[in-house]
Amino acid sequence: MYSLWGMTEIRPHSATGQAAYFDLLRLLRDGQMANVIGEPRRKKVNGKAYWYDHFRIGTKTVDRYIGEDSAELRERLQRQSEIARQSRSLERERRRLVRLLRSEGYMPVDLMSGQFLSALAKVGVFRLGGTLIGTQAFRLYEGELGLRISSDRMASTMDMDIASFERLSLVLDDTVETPLETIFNDFSFEPVPGLDPGRVWRWKQTNQQTLVEFLTQSFEDDEGIRDLPALGVKAQALHHLNYLIAEPLQAAVLYRDGALVQVPRPERYAVHKLIVADRRRTGPNAMKARKDREQAAFLIKVLSEEDPDALSDAYQDARGRGAAWRRRLDASLTRMPETAARLSALPG
Repeated sequence: MYSLWGMTEIRPHSATGQAAYFDLLRLLRDGQMANVIGEPRRKKVNGKAYWYDHFRIGTKTVDRYIGEDSAELRERLQRQSEIARQSRSLERERRRLVRLLRSEGYMPVDLMSGQFLSALAKVGVFRLGGTLIGTQAFRLYEGELGLRISSDRMASTMDMDIASFERLSLVLDDTVETPLETIFNDFSFEPVPGLDPGRVWRWKQTNQQTLVEFLTQSFEDDEGIRDLPALGVKAQALHHLNYLIAEPLQAAVLYRDGALVQVPRPERYAVHKLIVADRRRTGPNAMKARKDREQAAFLIKVLSEEDPDALSDAYQDARGRGAAWRRRLDASLTRMPETAARLSALPG
């Protein structure tokens, strides 16, 4: 059990719940193969290998992106026909597992978030490199870590941030199956005007005030607006974001029969939150900095005991990226002596 900053105790989920979560995640990954309708083909681009579903629609040849080459993906492709035949029974089993996980106390999503994330997953946002970041991602670490997150303050949000690599979006040579503008219209979102007319990267829901933002990495001095061709949207470029979304994990959203999304690795999320908290320490986002520090402290506490090597690697990686990174990290850690002590005690 863990206790942090006066929070209620953080307890592990049951063995039944943890097994059910990873069963659900496996079935969601299998379910992606049910949508393969043509001949899977492997392509090499810039030294990396990717799989595409190759088929025709009328006279047009289509290459629909499946995923980056891996032994696990190749094994699923070999079972594609079997998975397609069993798709209805697999869907029923996913629904059963979602109900079981909710009864075990896993944090559900609200109705709108579940519907919206499922819609984004269905049209290919996460398949094409989109990564859910921010508090919506933090909530999903319950499944990956097998721990209850019971602090409403630390885990509450209506907003969604989705990040993607600009270069990956260009390389994949595929796009979402339905324009995201259509999805936003279906959920009563309107574009939020920016300083640069016509370059929209944020949408706000008119009836619930939910804000959705698209973000990407910036390797330049400015943090301007970039294109994400695979998603068909523009994104705000931010420093440090490339560190956060490298090597993301897949996670299951507990809505209906589940939705498969991508989230950052928890150790990278924790360290990145230390940087973000310092960026927000003054100005209109100062209140968010406290939540950033709380989420970082929670994950660092857990990971320092459960996976100290991964946490150490992520922390040293960030510190090794230059003096500006170290200044941000140290500025936050001066306000978090217990967290600083845990990081100092890590191996390596």
